[in-house]
Amino acid sequence: MSGTETLVPFIKEKKPGDQEEPTIIVDCREASSASKIVKGLIEKGVKIKTEQLEKGDYILSDQCAVERKTVQDFIYTLTRRFLFEQIFRLKETYPKSLLIIEGYMPMIYKFSKIQPAAVWGAMFNLAKNGVPMVNTASQKETIDFLYVAARQEQIVEKRSPIVHAFKNYDTVSEAQLYFIASLPSVGREKATAILQSYQTPQNALLNVDDWSKNVNGLGPVITNKVKQILTEPYKEQTE
Repeated sequence: MSGTETLVPFIKEKKPGDQEEPTIIVDCREASSASKIVKGLIEKGVKIKTEQLEKGDYILSDQCAVERKTVQDFIYTLTRRFLFEQIFRLKETYPKSLLIIEGYMPMIYKFSKIQPAAVWGAMFNLAKNGVPMVNTASQKETIDFLYVAARQEQIVEKRSPIVHAFKNYDTVSEAQLYFIASLPSVGREKATAILQSYQTPQNALLNVDDWSKNVNGLGPVITNKVKQILTEPYKEQTE
């Protein structure tokens, strides 16, 4: 958030007759287990689409996804070590992802199998790694928050809710392909051709000057961009 931004977009009331409402994509399992939330969003005018999402419960835009957990769910995922993998993979694909923790937080002091310090420690680790958390006291508060957040993303910032595919690295070949494809203007098709020609990513990067000779569709514009990424010293961005 820059110093020029304000809270005005969040508190601006909807104008009478304003028919523009957001669309939220909801995971079908979440829609089944939290039907009251879906019903409440529909009553507010939200258009709901349900899909089986790989990660996340609510997609608000191409950059923002929400994982919702009750306080009990949050503690359960800590004991099973699910939480960090879920959230960090979500944030890789949706950079403005956040976590809703729904319920009365002091409940953590009533559990006997996990210490409150472990809960606060997990929340601290999520926060310091850039994962925002919102504590809602009830499903009604969750509904209100999702509605306002979706309007901010879609009506104010003009973003559309999009389901992105998650990157799977089940094999070494897939990881190699994704690594080369992520280079500027390369993409999956050219990455496949590069690896077919050079066999390994290391060999391909060492011979980037020869790409235009050995791989169809790779001219000096693309190779120069790749060389710049590989050779230019890193400069930390300052806000």
